[in-house]
Amino acid sequence: MAIIYEEVSRTFSEFLLLPNLTTKDCSPANVDLSVPLVKFSKGQEPSMKLNIPIVSAIMQSVSNDTLAIALAKCGGLSFIYGSQPIESQAEMVRKVKKHKSGFVVSDSNVSIHHTLKDVLEIKEKTGHSTIAVTEDGTATGKLLGIVTGRDYRLTRDPLDKKVADFMTPLKDLIVGKLGITLSEANDIIWEYKLNCLPIVDSDGNLQYLVFRKDYDDHKQNPEQLQDAKKRLMVGAGINTRDYKERVPALLDAEVDVLCVDSSDGYTEYQRETIQYIKSNFPDVKVGGGNVVDREAFLYLAESGADFIKVGIGGGSICITREQKGIGRGQASAVIEVSKARDEYYEKTGVYIPICSDGGIVHDYHIVLALAMGADFVMMGRYFARFDESPNKKVKRGNSYVKEYWGEGSNRARNWQRYDLGESTNLKFEEGVDSYVPYAGKLKDNLDVTLSKIRSTMSSCGSRTVKQLQQTARIVIVSSTSIIEGGAHDVILKESEY
Repeated sequence: MAIIYEEVSRTFSEFLLLPNLTTKDCSPANVDLSVPLVKFSKGQEPSMKLNIPIVSAIMQSVSNDTLAIALAKCGGLSFIYGSQPIESQAEMVRKVKKHKSGFVVSDSNVSIHHTLKDVLEIKEKTGHSTIAVTEDGTATGKLLGIVTGRDYRLTRDPLDKKVADFMTPLKDLIVGKLGITLSEANDIIWEYKLNCLPIVDSDGNLQYLVFRKDYDDHKQNPEQLQDAKKRLMVGAGINTRDYKERVPALLDAEVDVLCVDSSDGYTEYQRETIQYIKSNFPDVKVGGGNVVDREAFLYLAESGADFIKVGIGGGSICITREQKGIGRGQASAVIEVSKARDEYYEKTGVYIPICSDGGIVHDYHIVLALAMGADFVMMGRYFARFDESPNKKVKRGNSYVKEYWGEGSNRARNWQRYDLGESTNLKFEEGVDSYVPYAGKLKDNLDVTLSKIRSTMSSCGSRTVKQLQQTARIVIVSSTSIIEGGAHDVILKESEY
């Protein structure tokens, strides 16, 4: 007969952390949130680390190039979604890698033949008020000028007015030459009181834009996640079907790390994918998943995975458990897989980081996941709410929301432009199409979340994630104690602000 486990499948909301002694040197400001991203041997340092223990989900409605740039600036990492054509995914990766620290590849460009209407449409689409004017209207064409909000007046200028008639021409611009350092570029910006400094090559072709506002941004984001060349880091999701074509294209775009994206990673397909990558590109780091138990973890560990994602059916838009009866409570899954990881480390001397994917409802759930053994968490709904995510912002009633849909939904599957096999011809969905409350800019919200994480870890007497995993004390809570933990037996005032 089937194996039946007596242990209850539990979620993060069923647990609380008990406070430990907070020493004077364990203030939130002293908490170090850096964690390993990929596996490493005992006594060595991992070749890749995260500066904060957070990555964004491999989803169409979450992780594109704009969100990847914003998250990397804060110390985290995005995995560009793989449910799109190979060329467009590689181009997103390329945009992140070209977004050097302070040097921005312009994605708002026009030619002199475009009109004011075109300029306004680009501004509405990208949010950028500075638009480069190049000979062919591309990001690397010969620079002819720039357009800013100071160059036109909507009350007087007709929408069909040509860019050539209102742009600031090249002769009136101060430009920098390719090869200039960021420090030198910022000195020019401050000396000439510029808002933007175009960087051109020896032939006058536009290469980058350096903005005054990015100087402050760089100072405000000292934990930027950068590679050895001081470029922002980015990951990408792959599947188990077209990986032989997709992986080379992503590597050509200089992706930093890959992850096989599947709701169930305990398959021979995933082992073959990981082993193919390791055989043909031995230096490439690739994660596997998702799994929920010891056996599946060991299977992917022995397959060569550099990190392993944990969680099936715990995402807010995922209905795998409801549709297929497959999965496990996220807390239970993380606890068991983390124990297996630690046993594997003791036996082999190889530490494989664990990523908890799904089940995060409140910010303190992140700390619980870390305390239970996860090295970092992956979130989708959390990031889908922000300006930088690729999904649409719409108004419903008196509030703004953003669209959010699962990778197992029919909407996500519609990207496929070629036959990926019979497994794509499913008659049911494993994800829903939904909305999430619009929340503004990523950094503003993430700063609050990280503040809560540091404060909670301080209360647990832990200055590092590793210390938290070794010393945290966790208790199971009753349904009534959950109610007690929130506001109760009072009449809440309506906000006056």
